[in-house]
Amino acid sequence: MTSMTPSLTRRLRSLLIALVLTTLALPTIAATIPPPGNEVPAADRAALEAGLKELASDVAALKGNPLLPDVEIYRKAVDWPLRYHEPIDVKKAKAALAAGLQRAKELKAGQSPWVTAGGPRAYISKIDGSIQPYLVIPPKNFDPKAKGPYRLDFFFHGRGEGLTELSFISGKSAGDAPSNPPDEHRFVVFPYGRYCCANKFAGEIDTLEILADMKRQYPIDDNRVLATGFSMGGAAGWHHAVHYSDLFAAASPGAGFCETRVYQGMDKSGEWDALPDYQKKLMHLYDCPDIAINLTMIPTIAYAGELDKQQQSGTLMEKALADLGYKLERVWGPKTEHKYEPNAKKDLAKRLDGYAEKGRNPVPAEIHFATYTLRYNHMFWIGVERLEKHWDKAQVDAKLSPAGDITLTTKNVSALSLRFGAGQFPGRAGSTPKATIDGIALDLPRIAEDGHLDALYERGSGGWRVDPAISGPAGLVKHHGLQGPIDDAFMESFIIVKPSGTAAHPAVQKWVEHELAYATTEWRKIFRGEPRVKFDKDLTADDIANNNLILFGDPVSNTIIAKIAGKLPIQWTRDSIAVGQKTFPADKSALIAIYPNPLNTARYVVLNSGFTFRQADHKTNSRQIAKLPDYAIIDLTTPPDDKAPGAIPLAGFFDEKWKL
Repeated sequence: MTSMTPSLTRRLRSLLIALVLTTLALPTIAATIPPPGNEVPAADRAALEAGLKELASDVAALKGNPLLPDVEIYRKAVDWPLRYHEPIDVKKAKAALAAGLQRAKELKAGQSPWVTAGGPRAYISKIDGSIQPYLVIPPKNFDPKAKGPYRLDFFFHGRGEGLTELSFISGKSAGDAPSNPPDEHRFVVFPYGRYCCANKFAGEIDTLEILADMKRQYPIDDNRVLATGFSMGGAAGWHHAVHYSDLFAAASPGAGFCETRVYQGMDKSGEWDALPDYQKKLMHLYDCPDIAINLTMIPTIAYAGELDKQQQSGTLMEKALADLGYKLERVWGPKTEHKYEPNAKKDLAKRLDGYAEKGRNPVPAEIHFATYTLRYNHMFWIGVERLEKHWDKAQVDAKLSPAGDITLTTKNVSALSLRFGAGQFPGRAGSTPKATIDGIALDLPRIAEDGHLDALYERGSGGWRVDPAISGPAGLVKHHGLQGPIDDAFMESFIIVKPSGTAAHPAVQKWVEHELAYATTEWRKIFRGEPRVKFDKDLTADDIANNNLILFGDPVSNTIIAKIAGKLPIQWTRDSIAVGQKTFPADKSALIAIYPNPLNTARYVVLNSGFTFRQADHKTNSRQIAKLPDYAIIDLTTPPDDKAPGAIPLAGFFDEKWKL
């Protein structure tokens, strides 16, 4: 049998995919990012594939080494462009393979000089098991034997549709950071942030995992971690500052966007009025002006050039804070467009140095916190455990006296916790200070000898009362990490579960095949991981215990859907899908939904969906936001496209007890 050339193989594969999609009578949707790759000369491809084979052998020999991701990232950076026809610079690819082989050689010898010297690092994501890179610049003259602790500055990068892993680990983005070059007292970290998603969804979990990875390997000061970024990275800076305010000592978003409606001109175009109500509510997930009050908990400096069109993000946040009676600190680049002006950059760095020197106060005496969802549910020593209604604004304002008495006022909160670590609570050990919540006086628990305190309060029909269930809520209720919407399932470990059977109706079968392939491919392209995929018949008890399950199919084709179908608020049978009093024909409809897994209510099941923004939204990061709520009925007579999985005659949110 005559062997095919790699180029011919790729052309045949593309033809086969096109034939399959034509057979399914569904539209072929052109990808927007990453852009199509370049052809690699045969000799270069052969050399790169030989290098990959050698590096793969080294990786196998080093299995179990905790620093192996620092080697594997070089393999991924070259393998993916070749395998998936993404842009590749052959010279950089050869250099990356050489660097990976050198690291492997050093690891075999028990050495890892890059840990001290800095450069590309990587970790294994808990979400999908993928290798994700970040860049580290260590302190000047860093001595790994030094005790520290050291300041750590995050710098979130700007948009780059060609910023594949190879481009990222080969680049010089470090020069953009306000704190570059670092002095003797600080690390600077540049997250890849899942490529080009403005560090949202899996990209924000990336920040948290990188921070944990840095703390495992370096003496990082918890109270001197800063968040900075520019352009798309400025948007990431706004997001982190308002949603993770208690994590950082200071933040400086440079330009970027801070919400979607104004940035996209939705009112002027009429788009806002045409949006379904659930999409308007979902914008609260990432629209920063809605919860601007959180910036009162973190020193924040907005930067923009005087001529920069993206200065509007700072202006919007400035107005949102002014409406609350607060002032946003700003630094301007004179006569400057979309970049840092050198003198303004120095001024910004000096101001950030001052905030870093002061450090984060882990036990502030006054707290102001707002949220629309329990995905973001804490601010220092306050935790919002349950809401009266998701997607309505919730707020907690609190004061802590020197004696340990606490006064709180709340809005749209039905349960909250007070948590102080050892040595943090100001009251005297053995004493029982008071907590006053919305005018109701309650006892705090007796203060432990080591100064820690845990208390949980619940609002009932008679007002606030002590709730002894500090370990968590009783019954099926929305709580942190189990509150929806659909996209939330992809911020923790998940497995895509394929059906081993055939759907009850041909139209459902065709649609499921398309959406399964779409979800899997789009996750790789946008969030730079290959999702774990299993057939329903191969799922194990361990899989169910430790992962969100993304189930594709119907109750006939997927055995896991069949097991849980009768335990969902929406009933899906061979003949119909019933949502309360409304029914839809099962031969022309499909169900998308998120729900606590009836087989393990500590985890989600998702039916028939990956992340919910689609290819039309990839043109701007401000549109890469959640597009579907907790459930949606799909009318299959309208094919999926780059905007939606089909026509949506009905969609909505479950209530706080996961009911219709």
